[in-house]
Amino acid sequence: MKNQKDLVSGLMFSAVGIAFAVGATNYSLGTGARMGPGYFPMMLGVVLAILGAAITVTAVTGRDTGQEGIGAIAWKPLACVIGSNVVFGLLLGGVPLIGLPSMGMIVALYALVFIASLAADTFSFKAVALLATLLAIGSYLIFVKLLNLQFQVWPAFIN
Repeated sequence: MKNQKDLVSGLMFSAVGIAFAVGATNYSLGTGARMGPGYFPMMLGVVLAILGAAITVTAVTGRDTGQEGIGAIAWKPLACVIGSNVVFGLLLGGVPLIGLPSMGMIVALYALVFIASLAADTFSFKAVALLATLLAIGSYLIFVKLLNLQFQVWPAFIN
């Protein structure tokens, strides 16, 4: 094995691509001219699996890059990024079981950005607040105004 990091990355890409392609078979694929709901996930999964296979082959047969192997798992960034997504989902939809009402997209996005930013070694409140604000404005304009999607923007107790 020439490059351990590329090998693991390629295998991971292939696994995710295959999972998407298999999951897309539950939907109608359609044709290139009349795409069904499963067409894009299927094509994305196939391309990702092919890319992963190419990276894996290159990692095994390519020249030795002299890079070190895979290091220890960075638990703090992993927990922050995954945790921020979980908190986003919980805040966006609410948790009736514990009495948490839906906090809406804006609050959920701010929580997502602030929690995920804790994964970095440095933390700038101004930069994170600016990023969260731009993401909230952009998401509102794209999803609510342009795409006309119907979901809660503000916390349930404000409406």
